[in-house]
Amino acid sequence: MSFVKRTELQMFDGRQIFYYDSAPVERNAIDLRPFEPRPLPGDMRQDVLTGEWIAIASHRQTRAFLPPKEFCPLCPTKTDFGTEVADSDFEVVVFENRSPSFSAPSAEQAPETIPALGRCEVVVFSDHHEGSFGSLDLVHMRTVLAAWIDRTREISKLPYVEQIFVFENRGEEVGVTLNHPHGQIYSYPFITPRTMKMLQVAQTHLDETGIPLLTSIIKREISDQVRIIAQNEHWVAYVPYAARYPYEIHVAPKVFVPDFAELSNDVADAFPEIAREVLLRLDGVFGIPMAYIAAWHQAPVRAGRDALGLHWQITSVRRAPGKLKYLAGSEAAMGAFIMDVKPEQSAEQLRNVQL
Repeated sequence: MSFVKRTELQMFDGRQIFYYDSAPVERNAIDLRPFEPRPLPGDMRQDVLTGEWIAIASHRQTRAFLPPKEFCPLCPTKTDFGTEVADSDFEVVVFENRSPSFSAPSAEQAPETIPALGRCEVVVFSDHHEGSFGSLDLVHMRTVLAAWIDRTREISKLPYVEQIFVFENRGEEVGVTLNHPHGQIYSYPFITPRTMKMLQVAQTHLDETGIPLLTSIIKREISDQVRIIAQNEHWVAYVPYAARYPYEIHVAPKVFVPDFAELSNDVADAFPEIAREVLLRLDGVFGIPMAYIAAWHQAPVRAGRDALGLHWQITSVRRAPGKLKYLAGSEAAMGAFIMDVKPEQSAEQLRNVQL
């Protein structure tokens, strides 16, 4: 994809908004909503039992919760109801979250608190109220990817950000509060516990073999074949050998890169084809839209960049029509997962879906 235009504008309360277009469109819409002050950063508290950081963001209690379509804040502005997007149409738009878990430093922050520094952004995939990432056409998917790449590159420059997490939640079963097709970007002031554990394992593997762990995993999956869902010249999709969920798919570039910003144009251009196939197969298992969390894992901004590789983990809590996998005591309290379905079995189901 040779061209994606980014237009940066300002929202009514000073937040940044970025329009991404695959054609040279002029964007100059003005957010006419009356000014409101932005919330202060929340606090950070450390769990002394585990050493893990918890963000306290009580202002998020007032955020929108499943509003009707006519009051959706992610739709374009076409009536007197001012949405978060002032323009009357858009392809892909990214803006700072109005109720962020992490935000930029503020001079008003109380000196005795540890501020929850960072940045939270909303990535709106389309100006259509219905759908999800998987329902976009291939060009539109590539524009979303261009936004992910651009935001990763820009946010990585912030001195108080250590890790950037790009994700999409789909379905009320996983806690979605806005049905408009969108994802989010969380930028943390620390390395998250799961990433820290993954980084330790990846670094040990790199030290012992001289090869990135993800490279070794992909080599094994391509050799075994039984868990492969789809692949093309640059990407491979597979059910992991030790899947935690009934339907879990990992998608990775065949050549190791630490994050979005390091993807070549050729590899980025090849992503929409495999992404669309994977998500169509996931929906086709039961013939209904599959609730999922689609989480991008990438190396932290300043650590492990030769060890931890970019890849996409898609996990679904649905185990059968009308049945969800709830985290039981062993999983919720101990983090020790128990799987009722063999990964090879779910991989076969996904491969057998007729597209």
